[in-house]
Amino acid sequence: MTTVRQKVLAYLSKSRAASSREIARALGLSAATVRHHLRVLVADGRLEMASVRGRDGRGRPEKVYSPPRAALGDNLSALSDALLTEAGSGVRMEALAIRLAGESNFASQPLAKRLNLTVEKLNQMNYHARWEAGSEGPRLVFGHCPYAAILEKHPELCRMDEALLAQWMGGSATQIFRTGKEGSSVCVFTVGS
Repeated sequence: MTTVRQKVLAYLSKSRAASSREIARALGLSAATVRHHLRVLVADGRLEMASVRGRDGRGRPEKVYSPPRAALGDNLSALSDALLTEAGSGVRMEALAIRLAGESNFASQPLAKRLNLTVEKLNQMNYHARWEAGSEGPRLVFGHCPYAAILEKHPELCRMDEALLAQWMGGSATQIFRTGKEGSSVCVFTVGS
């Protein structure tokens, strides 16, 4: 990463939000240079356009940039942990899976189409998923578990993932590897049609 981009990121990590004009003024750079680096940082996902605001007087509205909301953090893991702990064994993972699956139903599609649609939905939910062929049928691989922060305390979330996959795939799903188990950094599920 270039020094200019590092400076832009450092400035925005302190100020939380700024326009290209404000960044250029603070860093002593041209607005064109800053806009170029902002475009690259947004494309890389290291920044996002937070809003557009009107300028005092004449001129175009300004885009305001900030670090991505995900980088700022949230308290969702603590909240999820508290809710699951409070609910105890009364939580039906299959019901949660159906709620998460929403209106999506791929059961009538050919297998390859179901796998592709399932991967697409999973990636919208931050699983970083892919599918691959396996000796006993297709496998879905999660490169990231969105529940990793609370998974050790709530392994029932893996059952929810199995139910979610079964709902979308119109068959069975069985977890064969789990994040953290045997040094695995991925979760792997076999799926049957």
